[in-house]
Amino acid sequence: MPAYEDSDFGVNAAPAAGTPATLAIPGGVEENGTENSIEVPATRTSMADPSPYMHQLSLSPSMRDRRGSRNSFGASLPIPRSKRQSRLSSVHYPDQKSGRPGMPPIQPTREILASQVQDLAGEKVKAAKDMAFIFDIDGVLVHGDRLIPEGQRALEILNGDNELGIKIPHIFVTNGSGKPETARCDQLSNILHVPISVDQFIQSHTPMRALADYYNTVLVVGGEGYKCREVAKEYGFKDIVVPNDIVAWDPTIAPYRVFTDEERATSNPRDFSKTRIEAIMVFSDSRDYATDMQIIMDLLRSENGLLHTMAKDPVSQRIPIYFSQGDMLCPTEHPYPRMSQGTFRIGLEAMYKALTGEDLERVVYGKPEMATYKYADEVLTSWMEQIHGEEVLPSHCYMIGDNPASDIIGGNMYGWNTCLVRTGVFQGGDNDENNPASFGVFKNVLEAVKTAIRKELGEDFNFEWSDERVNPVLGGDKSASAIE
Repeated sequence: MPAYEDSDFGVNAAPAAGTPATLAIPGGVEENGTENSIEVPATRTSMADPSPYMHQLSLSPSMRDRRGSRNSFGASLPIPRSKRQSRLSSVHYPDQKSGRPGMPPIQPTREILASQVQDLAGEKVKAAKDMAFIFDIDGVLVHGDRLIPEGQRALEILNGDNELGIKIPHIFVTNGSGKPETARCDQLSNILHVPISVDQFIQSHTPMRALADYYNTVLVVGGEGYKCREVAKEYGFKDIVVPNDIVAWDPTIAPYRVFTDEERATSNPRDFSKTRIEAIMVFSDSRDYATDMQIIMDLLRSENGLLHTMAKDPVSQRIPIYFSQGDMLCPTEHPYPRMSQGTFRIGLEAMYKALTGEDLERVVYGKPEMATYKYADEVLTSWMEQIHGEEVLPSHCYMIGDNPASDIIGGNMYGWNTCLVRTGVFQGGDNDENNPASFGVFKNVLEAVKTAIRKELGEDFNFEWSDERVNPVLGGDKSASAIE
C-alpha cells in the first residue's frame, strides 16, 4: 500500500507562525506522540447565514425599528366579538335586613362586610376598578406544571384578599397553546390554587376562532395527539385535517416517519389530491418537525392546496398560513428556555425562500401582534361587566411578563404600563436594552402587583383583608396562603 505525504492533502506538516486556528480533533495523537490526523481549517459558508432566506418582517427584534405588526397582511385581523353571558358581580348589596324574628342573627358574610367597607372608601374603590392587570403565565405565574409561589399570592390579592375586599380586574394572555381553554384553565386553577375562569383567559390561538367563518377545510398543525383538532372543533371549524390524516393516506409524503398502527387507526385518511385545503393553521408547537414541515411545504408549493401538485406560480396559487404566536423561546422546567413556535416558523420561511426565491406571506397571532391586544380589550371589558356590573375598559392597564420580545414590546406598543419579571426568559441587567419595560423590572410578579397597586391606590394600601372571620379568598384560613 503506497504511503502518503502531508503535501498530498494540501496541508503542511509544521504550520508556520500566524497560521489560522484549526479545529482540534479528539484522539488525534498516537501513543508515541505523533499525530495521526489531518487538520482542516474551519470555515463558515455563506449558506450558514439564514438572513437571506428569512421573511423580511422577521428580522426586527427591537421595538426601535419594528413595524406596528410583523404580519404581511397587516394588523386588521378578524377577532371574536361575541357577547359573553354576564354573571353576578363579586360585590352585591343585599336588600334584606340582618335580623330574623325568632331566629339567630345572620352571621357576617364577605359580600356584606366588603360592601360596608367599600361604601366608606369611594375614591379607592373607583381607582381599583379603573386599573387592571394582564398576566403572561409561563415564567410569571408557573414554570410548566410548577407553581411560582409569589404568583399565587398576587392573584389572592387581586381576587379580594385586600383591605377593600374588592376584586381588581385581571386577565391572562399567554402565547401557550395546544389545549381547549377550559382544560387549560382547570389545570392552572389546580396549580395556582386560585380559580381562573375561561372568560378571563386568552391563549395564543383563542382569537383564531374568528377564522372559522372564512375557511371550510383547514390543516391544523401542532400540539399533543389530537388536542388541537378538538380545539378547532370547539372554535367552529367545519372540516379539520391534521398531518396524521395525510400520512395515513400517503406514507411516502413523510419518508422518515414511523407511522404506528395506533396512529393509523385514529386517523381520517381521504384522497387529498382531490381535497382542496384552504388554509394552514399552526395552533401549537410542532411535535414532529420533519413531518409537519414537509407537509406544510408541499401545501405552500401546491396548486391552491391540492397535494401531489406543484404550482406554476408560487405566489398567486399559494394558500394562506396562520401561526398562533411568534415566540422564539419559551420557559419550561428545563434550566434554559426551549425553542418555540417562532423558530419553527423561521425555519419554514428560510426553506420556502430557498426553494422558491419568494418571501413567505404569513399571519402571526399571539403577543406582540395587534389582534391579540384588541381582543384582550374585548375580554377585559366583558370581565369588568361580570365582576362589577360595569361594561367599561379600565384606564390604567399593567402588562406583567418575562419575555421582552413579546410581553414587553407588545404592551409598550399598545400603550400599557409594562412590568418585566426575572422569573422567566429575562435574566438581564437593570432593564432590557432593546425593549425596556416602561413601569420597571421586578424580582417576581408579587412585587410588580404591589408596586402598581400602591401607585394607583396609595402607598398605605393594605394587601390583606382585615376581618379574619370572613376572608374573601381564604375563608379565614391564613395558613392556606402561598406567601405569609
